[in-house]
Amino acid sequence: MGLALSQRAREAATRVRATGPEPFTRLGRRTYARMSEATAGLRMEPDFILIGAQRCGTTSLFRALAAHPQVMPPTVRKGVNYFDLNYHRGAQWYRGHFPVTEIARLRTGRHGPPAAFEASGYYLYHPQAAERLGHDMPTVKLVVMLRDPVERAFSAHKHEFARGYEQEDFPRALELEDDRLAGEVERIAADPAYESFAHRHHSYRHRGQYAEQLERFYEFFPRTHVHVIDSAAYFSQPAQEYRRLLAFLDLRSFEPAFAPANSRPSPPMDAGCRRMLQEHYQPHDERLAKLLGRQPGWVR
Repeated sequence: MGLALSQRAREAATRVRATGPEPFTRLGRRTYARMSEATAGLRMEPDFILIGAQRCGTTSLFRALAAHPQVMPPTVRKGVNYFDLNYHRGAQWYRGHFPVTEIARLRTGRHGPPAAFEASGYYLYHPQAAERLGHDMPTVKLVVMLRDPVERAFSAHKHEFARGYEQEDFPRALELEDDRLAGEVERIAADPAYESFAHRHHSYRHRGQYAEQLERFYEFFPRTHVHVIDSAAYFSQPAQEYRRLLAFLDLRSFEPAFAPANSRPSPPMDAGCRRMLQEHYQPHDERLAKLLGRQPGWVR
């Protein structure tokens, strides 16, 4: 049985949720949600979805895509989190998060047909999201960003610690990870409404095992529907990688302002943790290289 989340961590998580920025009052959100769900049949379905991975530059890419004159993001926030956390709410609830089709067509008319999208850094890692997406939206295009998994794990820890969801330092969090995650995949599979705090917030090492996550999606989607971007390549040559992505999405040429988002400066990673993670990821990176037909950009 996984280690229980400490009371201190639960209280910190509650404070973060309570004090985070919100676009509407509680009453306003409920009213808007009811109205949106009631008009779901008039709204767009996503043409493509950015499915992760977490801490790999997805927020930066989301903003660059949302700036495109044909692209229509969700009406309220970046991530709807339907195929991971909210699947039990149903398809009408999901559709209610997207723009009204006719309004979107008017807005993008001189540029081309509108393309709706959303993003969740958790979809790639969530054990049920691939099957749910494949069942409900088998023709949707998927976009994946991957980063050096060693750096991703360290960045994820900094992120969760800053948000109050983690209380342990990085070496200790890595030691606790397997115990924290024990049984959580089974609990997620057994209950569509179950949200695993540990699986979502304390998966540092496991989330970087990209090949097994992509393989889940390849069970339900042709590879021609999945576009994988190397995060380092995107940030070193954003215009080039963005053009390739637009070609994959069948969108007209456009070049937004490119800027990184959500970076967190910090002291360097512990050398022992780095060596351990590099050794851990070697077979996973080899498996990923075979899957993609090319070496990941972080492998030298």
